[in-house]
Amino acid sequence: MTGAARDLRVGDHIIVISWLDRARREVLFTRPRDDPDSPLLGVFSTRSPDRPNPIGLHRVRILAVEDGRIFVSNLEAIDKTPILDVKPVLDPVAER
Repeated sequence: MTGAARDLRVGDHIIVISWLDRARREVLFTRPRDDPDSPLLGVFSTRSPDRPNPIGLHRVRILAVEDGRIFVSNLEAIDKTPILDVKPVLDPVAER
């Protein structure tokens, strides 16, 4: 991984792709934030981790790259969530 991360820089945005391994795959409807006053919505219109194919996409900012490890901010995942891949963000928003 050290070689794979060598060109990443602090401040860059990347997309982290994760496998939401604790997700319930049979769930098709949910209430956002488990709020009983919220309307029941299809999971594809929410950020619920429970979904038929529990792949997580996380746009994050790199805080540090040390010894092949990438430290990021604002990753919406539980500790020990498997990471499948990392992709660069190639749009102008990443330059801000």
